[in-house]
Amino acid sequence: MRLIPLNTAAQVGQWAARHIVNRINAFTPSADRPFILGLPTGSTPLEAYKSLIELHKAGQVSFKHVVTFNMDEYVGLPAEHPESYHSFMFNNFFNYIDIPRENINLLNGNAPDIDAECRRYEEKIKSYGKTHLFMGGVGNDGHIAFNEPGSSLASRTRIKTLTQDTRRANSRFFNNDIEQVPRYALTVGVGTLLDAEEVMILVIGHNKAHALQAAVEGNVNHMWTITCLQLHAKAVMVCDDAPRDKCAHFREINGIAAAFQYVQKNYNISVFYFL
Repeated sequence: MRLIPLNTAAQVGQWAARHIVNRINAFTPSADRPFILGLPTGSTPLEAYKSLIELHKAGQVSFKHVVTFNMDEYVGLPAEHPESYHSFMFNNFFNYIDIPRENINLLNGNAPDIDAECRRYEEKIKSYGKTHLFMGGVGNDGHIAFNEPGSSLASRTRIKTLTQDTRRANSRFFNNDIEQVPRYALTVGVGTLLDAEEVMILVIGHNKAHALQAAVEGNVNHMWTITCLQLHAKAVMVCDDAPRDKCAHFREINGIAAAFQYVQKNYNISVFYFL
């Protein structure tokens, strides 16, 4: 697991955006060979989307040959509802880049056959071979996408019942009224995420401290689905300063860095090796 500790939420978003742009450009996608990108919603990726839009406007990246798959969508919420993830993605990202509409894939939470919709989505992801990069966030309780605590680590795209904690956290988008928050959502599975070539999770804010600690220092545990990243060969966690205070791992890194700076300053040693 690669850990990227930064200071602010803005820096997290900027780093994530630059990483996505570098991956797309290095891949040199074409119509016959598109770059497959998994995307999240919520407040966490907003800075990343803002930075991606700026990089696109600056001519540093094109999304013409990028195919996107979103992580999840509420069940029963009309696509045009302001809090649907369809609306979120177009209002915060898709409307401002050059991605073709046919390259955008979003789960249909109003499909007449929910199970068939989940199978269709999973099969469409597989039809491209693999997702090259899946960006996501993490919930206070360690859930990724809507893979709530207790989800199978081998799970695939399916319908999930949202926990009270998740609905309470998301009520801020629904006039702070939990009764307006849907009780169910469609979500890609943990297994779906683990199939990606690379998974990049953004962790922002003090309320994510326990989730970050579980991901970095805990055991793989289906009650904290974020811990599945320990099983992934190319997982990246990008975090700001706020959630790191519970992680002994980061305190150790900071201690080593301080010792390194002390040695450089007091003994005029310019090279320091850790073996």
